[in-house]
Amino acid sequence: MIDRQRLEEIVREAGRIAMASWPGAGHALEVWEKDPGNPVCAADLAVNAFLRRELTQLLPAAGWLSEETADAPGRLARSLLWLVDPIDGTRDFIHGRSGWAISVALVSAGKPLLGYLDAPARGEFWQAEAGQGSRRNDAPLAASRRARLGGARVPARVTAPEDADLVAIAQPNSIALRIAMVAADAADLVATLRWGWEWDIGAAALIAREAGAMVSDAFGEPLSFNKRDPRAFGVLVTAPAIHAAAVGRLAERAARLAQKPD
Repeated sequence: MIDRQRLEEIVREAGRIAMASWPGAGHALEVWEKDPGNPVCAADLAVNAFLRRELTQLLPAAGWLSEETADAPGRLARSLLWLVDPIDGTRDFIHGRSGWAISVALVSAGKPLLGYLDAPARGEFWQAEAGQGSRRNDAPLAASRRARLGGARVPARVTAPEDADLVAIAQPNSIALRIAMVAADAADLVATLRWGWEWDIGAAALIAREAGAMVSDAFGEPLSFNKRDPRAFGVLVTAPAIHAAAVGRLAERAARLAQKPD
């Protein structure tokens, strides 16, 4: 059995490490680009190194997959996997905005077993265990129960013309936090139509599902984790009653965009 109390302590300590470099608290920060348009900062690497050391010590049998670590194919032979995004929402982090989180999931046989999001700049700590529900700051979560797609709240800066009947609300840079908004009934729908990485969504997908939301890829198919290619095309997280309608609305766009090079 994994020591869940120790695991929570590790994730919270990672949040403190990040906060010690966050420009929003007045700290200077070293930032560069991994490739054009893809920023990374010293805090990403510091949090990643801390989590890899501590989580590996906590559960040596688990493999490792993180945004800030070169992928090692040996993880595919492990039934357990640590899935980590040390700072999801780096753009908000480096600009001193609060829409970022540390994302940690423990995957078992391709499915998230435990999921944690620490968003210390927002004073939010999210956690879930498969079959045991999800919580934010120890309060149980219940996802949106919206019954109609029209009027659904979507974290977005703007909506596409074909989605003019949806309601754009404030959007954190972190996709994990956007997904968690559906879990907390602060949004009704989150959708992406691009190739994305497992570490972006592993913990948040479990938090949303355990709160009662529907979670799938952009085509409505179940998500799986610790794949050889650790990507999926899009993520769709919704109130249960509008999931089928959302899949139908996105179907043509998803089919077209999935064929384009990412």
